[in-house]
Amino acid sequence: MKKISILFAAAVMAATASAQTVTESKTFDNMYVGVNTGVSTASKGHHWLQDFRPNLGVRLGRNFTPVFGLAVESNIYFKEVGSKQGFLHKTGTAVNGINTSLLGTANITNWVGGYKGEPRLFEVVPVFGFGWGHTFGTAAGDNEKELNALTSKAGIDFTFNLGKAKAWQVYVEPSMNWALNGYGYEGVAYDINKSAFQLNAGIVYKFKNSNGSHNFTIAQLRDQNEIDGLNSQINSLRGDLNDKDAQLSAKDKQIKDLQNALD
Repeated sequence: MKKISILFAAAVMAATASAQTVTESKTFDNMYVGVNTGVSTASKGHHWLQDFRPNLGVRLGRNFTPVFGLAVESNIYFKEVGSKQGFLHKTGTAVNGINTSLLGTANITNWVGGYKGEPRLFEVVPVFGFGWGHTFGTAAGDNEKELNALTSKAGIDFTFNLGKAKAWQVYVEPSMNWALNGYGYEGVAYDINKSAFQLNAGIVYKFKNSNGSHNFTIAQLRDQNEIDGLNSQINSLRGDLNDKDAQLSAKDKQIKDLQNALD
């Protein structure tokens, strides 16, 4: 029974050691910074290939698990090309507005396929959140005064993880952006007439973690001292068995020698 218990404990320890659990993150682990750029265009009431607004943004984020994370993003929107915009009002300034959002991120690829110890080459990461939008104006009329809005963004990042350490990531992100209260006191709603479609591309750098990696790593869930102790006990039992086998073999030889002598 003692032998069986020790062998069972060794099997459990081996199974535990092979379990894939990520290492614990410290406060500033798994953080990243990036830049992005692209164009946005009003969802309705415009010429899609003629009316658009360039933008430039920065993103700072942290992944709390291989699946879930948070990011702060801020984009500035430049003077429009064309005549109509739905997300930001048309103004007379070079920089028309700014939108700053807090976004939740969910890595669907890791959620469905599991995390294998390092990011895959290609991953799909939806983003969603709320923010504050502000338009700049010349204060020369009602259509040019500065306005504020509660905003919301929903998008999907199609990401590519690059480099030997997977420290760099590039992504393409189509998204919808809403001015929920229409830059005023018009009630809060997801109204397509107060929204814009945006297509951006970005690049991200993942900072080095406290363990030297740029991404989550798989934890080795084992106590080496305990494993060494179990191996020592197993080897001791094997030695005892070998001694008993040798003793039995010697007794068998004695019995055979005695039988031969009697014959």
